[in-house]
Amino acid sequence: MKYVVLLCDGMADLPCEALQGKTPMEVADKPCMDALAPKSELGIAYTVPEGMSPGSDVANLSVLGYRPQECYTGRSPLEAANIGIDLTDDDVAIRCNLVTLSDEEDYAAKTMVDYCAGDIHTAQADELIRAVQAELGGGEFDFYTGTAYRHCLVWHGGKTAIGKLTPPHDISGQVVGEHLPQHPDAQPLLTLMKKSETILKNHPVNQKRREAGLNPATSVWLWGHGKRPQLQNFTERFGVKGAMVSAVDLLKGIARLGDMRLCEVEGATGYIDTNFEGKREAALAALRDGCDMVYIHLEAPDECGHRGEALNKVRAIEEIDRRVLAPLLESMKDIDDVSVLIMPDHPTPLNIKTHSAAPVPYLLYRSTGVENASAAARFTEATAAATGNVMAEASDLMGRLLSVK
Repeated sequence: MKYVVLLCDGMADLPCEALQGKTPMEVADKPCMDALAPKSELGIAYTVPEGMSPGSDVANLSVLGYRPQECYTGRSPLEAANIGIDLTDDDVAIRCNLVTLSDEEDYAAKTMVDYCAGDIHTAQADELIRAVQAELGGGEFDFYTGTAYRHCLVWHGGKTAIGKLTPPHDISGQVVGEHLPQHPDAQPLLTLMKKSETILKNHPVNQKRREAGLNPATSVWLWGHGKRPQLQNFTERFGVKGAMVSAVDLLKGIARLGDMRLCEVEGATGYIDTNFEGKREAALAALRDGCDMVYIHLEAPDECGHRGEALNKVRAIEEIDRRVLAPLLESMKDIDDVSVLIMPDHPTPLNIKTHSAAPVPYLLYRSTGVENASAAARFTEATAAATGNVMAEASDLMGRLLSVK
């Protein structure tokens, strides 16, 4: 038996004006997902425990079968695990975005123009992070290059009780002042953010980006802090050997901490231009090479939601269906027993451009049939909710996948 989780990050949404009162899942031409719907168990699942922030960190831990209430210590420590940072007990890891802020002289008066600095690629980002490290790192703080706009700061001997640090994708188009670190013990982080602007503003990389009509990375933005986590070995927890296919450090870090096989895919970007075929083939290779379960994480719908790109979000869902799911199932026809779980980790509604803690739709399919087939014509938020099936804790879904009847 083989198991597949197709995690379509941020795919769930609300009816929106840009799509004539429909959701991207309703508008998308996704014949493979929809063909599975009447033969599958549909329902909704709560991926974000009450009182926790609706991030991909918490939500993906839930879908992977871990209880965030018990193991979550912050987003950045999970990413640090993939970057190769060996955190000590006294270290605090902090997510370090490269962002584009507006040009006001007063830092607090600036606007969050772009939370991902024009989706800056890793090679250019590495030059900028190295420049920041040369000026501000080497003592209490160290900066590490991650992927694209997502990087890591390690605060040696740092504090965690420092109040809220706001994710930049939550404040797109807003003045940043009230969202800056406010707690007295977080002021060293605010100082780093302000100093980084001086270093980055006229860096040659940013001069080239402006000349090319791209958003420059004018500042670092710090958030998602936490200490080194401990995750139970995935195989010990579930009795199957798991593999992870993802473009982002967060999911790769979770995989490393859970001792899952990590599948690297050239050209995997985390956006709609990602190497969909490469991800599919990496998943198939893992299943053929001894893995029982593969978790295919596709970031594109989430990124489109953060940017308010309605048509691109629809397209992202269609690309996943056409270029990943359909050929994946075709390639697995020779396997007698295949179980597939398709779902987002959280909604990323186009009208708010950030995450929601609302429950998400799920589709649970088994090639030999399921007892609780939905008979729904399509897989959408509404058809999933209409079944009345509710998973109060999405962390139970992994067990359902592995034992579905």
